[in-house]
Amino acid sequence: MGLLGSFIRFLLGQCCKPTTTGGDYSESLGPHGVSAATVGVSALAQDLYNFEITSQVPEGLAQHVVSSRKAQANWYRKLVVAWREAKPPPRTPEEAARLVIQTLKQHQRPDVEGLLAFYGLPLPHTLVGLSAEVPTTLPQGVKYEFQTLPVDGKAIQDGDSLTVYVSTEDPRESSFVPTDVQTAAIQRSEARAVRDYTKADALRKKIVAAGYGVLNIQNEEVLARKYRIRLRGIDAPEGEMPYGEEAKRELVKLIQGKRLRVLIYGEDRYGRCVGDVYCNDVFVQEVMLKKGCAWHYTAYDQRPEFATWEGKARAKRVGLWASSNPEKPWDWRRDRREGK
Repeated sequence: MGLLGSFIRFLLGQCCKPTTTGGDYSESLGPHGVSAATVGVSALAQDLYNFEITSQVPEGLAQHVVSSRKAQANWYRKLVVAWREAKPPPRTPEEAARLVIQTLKQHQRPDVEGLLAFYGLPLPHTLVGLSAEVPTTLPQGVKYEFQTLPVDGKAIQDGDSLTVYVSTEDPRESSFVPTDVQTAAIQRSEARAVRDYTKADALRKKIVAAGYGVLNIQNEEVLARKYRIRLRGIDAPEGEMPYGEEAKRELVKLIQGKRLRVLIYGEDRYGRCVGDVYCNDVFVQEVMLKKGCAWHYTAYDQRPEFATWEGKARAKRVGLWASSNPEKPWDWRRDRREGK
């Protein structure tokens, strides 16, 4: 009980206040009243902890499953054991959903899906198995790579575009920082120290105009360079298109608050860096394709695995493929340019 209780306290301390970054998240709330994010994991962990103490399953679960309360108690006993044996214990909605599905695989499908929905956790058909390996050396065509600072969810424009910052302490970046930006950062810090906020704000604007920013990371100000990123090889629905907001939310959920590894291949006509993005050793484009959040952008990318991942999502009719004939984003943009 001690280990589970400690993990509960950790999760509740970290996750009790859902973070939203724009858009309506009410669709991702489960009947338990939690979002389909780490908060759902903490709610499940809390209920397992309470079950150990009281042997009672949560109120309201019976409205979402078909089996008896006695059967429900049996599920929770199994889940308590599985949670304890998991090393490390689940921390993400996907990890928690996989633990539930694996533990209760002999039980009725409506019960398993009802339990997942109760906690706002992903349903079985939305989970994807990941196969891409993280490169240990730079693949052919990569011009350079960098590690970002934690991503602000508000800086994610849609399902394939985002803005990131890279610390100027990064070895590659340190040699490129303009002298006037370095000077402005120092002067801004000095102005803030004497509470001359008017001067500090003017210097901040100068830094931003040069393509940099001053970010507060764990109560420490960091001078960082700004990069606009276009995910290589995929094209997500635009925000005004059907499934555009859902695709954006999936990318937010995947990378918000995380440090990314980005492999840059070049720039597009809008000045964005085109690259492959990895988050905690997960290839972001693979997730977006397999979850039906984007098309394989074949006009600019011929990787066969991308076609395979899109094909699997089409076959499962997940994400945008739930529609029988979804509009291609490049066609949508062309029609808007032509005034159609």
